[in-house]
Amino acid sequence: MDEILRYAVGLDVGTSTVRVVMASVSEGNKLDVIGYAEVPNAGMRRGVVVDLAGPVAGMNKALVEVERMSGQNVKAAVVSINGAELQSVRTEGMIAVGGAEHEINENDVARVEEVALQGKVVPANRIALEIVPLQYILDGQTGIKAPVGMTGSRLELHANVVTALVPSYDNLRKTVETVNVAPEIVMPSAVAAARAVLNERQRENGVAVVDFGHSTTGIAVYEEGDLQYIGIIPVGSNNITNDLATMLAIDTEIAEEVKRRFATGDFSGEGGTVTLRWHGKDLRFNTEQVNEVVQERLEEIFSMVQKELARAGYDKKLPEGIVLTGGGARMKRLDQFARQILNRSVKIGVPHGLNGVAEATYKPEYATAVGLMLTSAGLGEKGTSKKVHKSGKKEKSGGILKKIFGKF
Repeated sequence: MDEILRYAVGLDVGTSTVRVVMASVSEGNKLDVIGYAEVPNAGMRRGVVVDLAGPVAGMNKALVEVERMSGQNVKAAVVSINGAELQSVRTEGMIAVGGAEHEINENDVARVEEVALQGKVVPANRIALEIVPLQYILDGQTGIKAPVGMTGSRLELHANVVTALVPSYDNLRKTVETVNVAPEIVMPSAVAAARAVLNERQRENGVAVVDFGHSTTGIAVYEEGDLQYIGIIPVGSNNITNDLATMLAIDTEIAEEVKRRFATGDFSGEGGTVTLRWHGKDLRFNTEQVNEVVQERLEEIFSMVQKELARAGYDKKLPEGIVLTGGGARMKRLDQFARQILNRSVKIGVPHGLNGVAEATYKPEYATAVGLMLTSAGLGEKGTSKKVHKSGKKEKSGGILKKIFGKF
């Protein structure tokens, strides 16, 4: 039996649901899923914490379930963030590193990244979650991915920086720390989902992950192996539920069940009625009316996705198409409908290839939690993106001490 080296945990704090996945990491980076949980969440609106006490209850319950299943305490985790204020911005930096025979080292790379993050790239009210080096340029030679060890006198960096609002970031960390879990990394949900469902070929050729969540829809675009763009649309599958509740004059709880049972991405069928058994009563609904409500909202959501891709410059690109993840992606034949609206290949993305009790996580709604766990384990990383968590706020007195103690 391989010796267990450490444990990796992904904590997906969604608007309506908290999901946790825990795995053991053995020699040779062998992963075995040993615990998972999925519980309702509260205190959040469109991916942002609005009541600190709300998510704590959901996280506590989920962590207790995982610890009971795995027999291990959860001490640290990689955590998701999915607020509508997430942004990605392009930046550049350049430094002189010495003579023509100077060998580029890690300190040089860190310096050029520091220069690239200066100025207005990370304003005072935002924090850099991740810097993705798109290319380094060494003495005019372009397209370099890993400059360490090369020789040259001038090093440039073109990068994509992912940022979040400082209050949203701080409040999320506070809720996680309240349940005695150390946030190892805070990363966008769509980026985490991409780590769980994309392969190298897709990342290289060009692909977009669309994380169809409860109240938000995250979009992460990859090309040439790197994250090129991230965007958030402030609508999700819960908008369909609310529309059904309004149009059918029913409670949202019943509307959610109608959506789960009868909503589909195939609107070519004939009209009729469907029956839902609810608390001992038979409730009947007109399928034509249900389809009309669902179709109208889906058209709006995927039209917004298309506009977001166009804004990023990828409306005519992405040969690998779209990969759908998130709870909203469980709707029957949703990929067929999205293909018509987006006019490109669409697939449902699910995690796979894990050992242990992993089969329960092979669902699109678990993609983010699994991707977070893979990041915690040091897997699913390409080695090109770096988590910086650098705030644009000016250092107060004692900033040097904060930096020193922050390492611990």
